[in-house]
Amino acid sequence: MSGKFKTFTRMMAGAIALSCALLAFSASGAGEVSAQGTGANDAHIRVIHASPDAPAVDVYINGNKVISDLAFGKVSPWATLPAGTYSIRVTAAGQTDAVIQADLSLQAGTYYSVAAVGKLTNIKPAVFVDDLSPLNGKARLRVIHASPDTPAVDVAVKGGPVLVSNLTFPNASDYLTVDPMTVDVEVRPAGTTTVALAIPGFSLEAARVYSVYAVGLSGGTPALSVLPVVDSATGSAPTGTASPGMPTTGAGGAFGPMLALLALMAMSALVLGRALCREAEHSR
Repeated sequence: MSGKFKTFTRMMAGAIALSCALLAFSASGAGEVSAQGTGANDAHIRVIHASPDAPAVDVYINGNKVISDLAFGKVSPWATLPAGTYSIRVTAAGQTDAVIQADLSLQAGTYYSVAAVGKLTNIKPAVFVDDLSPLNGKARLRVIHASPDTPAVDVAVKGGPVLVSNLTFPNASDYLTVDPMTVDVEVRPAGTTTVALAIPGFSLEAARVYSVYAVGLSGGTPALSVLPVVDSATGSAPTGTASPGMPTTGAGGAFGPMLALLALMAMSALVLGRALCREAEHSR
């Protein structure tokens, strides 16, 4: 066997081995959570771009790009991974220099939302554990303060009680379990009745979990706003999409057909790749 042929053979074997390793990572779940496709040893993670002056970003897990071109105010689909510690790296879209780099320990059966928060000069990850446990005819709600120049806030029902008191950046409130309702909500500077942001007609449906992010800037552009996200309809797969009536994020809306096509292409590649892997195993 010639030296060139041996070199070519080693290169092909290495390429197939690398493909198999990447297939194993993909099969373990770098995509959206499905009710049938998750195991007891899996953890789930998504990313929220809440840095008001940062460009769109790419997200890498253990060196593999899993999210591309995520813009401000958008939420990625869920990725499903075996429980363990992972290196998370966030770069400006198309770039290689990390603006965020962190190691995250992911526990089995747990859902994590990782928000990129703060202005670009002080950008950092804020990690939140999501409670997607079953609900019995109720809705579950939390508020996350992700506006870097906004002081502590209260969140109240218009003409009614304060729901969340003295919430500071970049923290999340405790979850509230409430009856389904449509309600007018106000965001106020803590301890006052001054309305900084009005959220009229916010609808809470039974068996759904919501995270409401306060994003943007109170003294700049983009302006202070809210990003209501439906984390899940409990008893089904988490959606990670914006609340009804809001612009769709994550995997919803007009992206659905595109994602279905990509999923079909990915499945075809996965079948071919697994066949190559089996052939490589038999030839060893």
